[in-house]
Amino acid sequence: MGKRFAALPYRKSKNGEAEILIITSRDTGRWIIPKGRAEKNTSAHRVAAKEAREEAGVLGRITKRPVGKFRDAGGNDRVTVYALKVRKKLKRWLEKGQRDAMWLPARKAARKVKVKGLRALVRGFSKK
Repeated sequence: MGKRFAALPYRKSKNGEAEILIITSRDTGRWIIPKGRAEKNTSAHRVAAKEAREEAGVLGRITKRPVGKFRDAGGNDRVTVYALKVRKKLKRWLEKGQRDAMWLPARKAARKVKVKGLRALVRGFSKK
């Protein structure tokens, strides 16, 4: 079993509702959030922020405390999630063109996500 760290990229809409940025997995096309494996000498929340930049092309302020955890689709890895308040969308990033991405209100984003634990986490985020 491995450790993975994920960013939950969000922004507030004009009506104050939380919107979540979800991206597709490169191998399955499932809707997910940016995540990656632990890196030596890098804190968990910084790994999550780096993955958001590389996979979704977003920068922002990330929490140092996790907002939740879930098991990945295979059930092998435990994923710790950090909220990332998006402040900037990059024009170019590492995985641009390799994934689809969309901003959705948290409840709608939760319906797109198939991984049960992640779905619950995204749905719960809509109440924050």
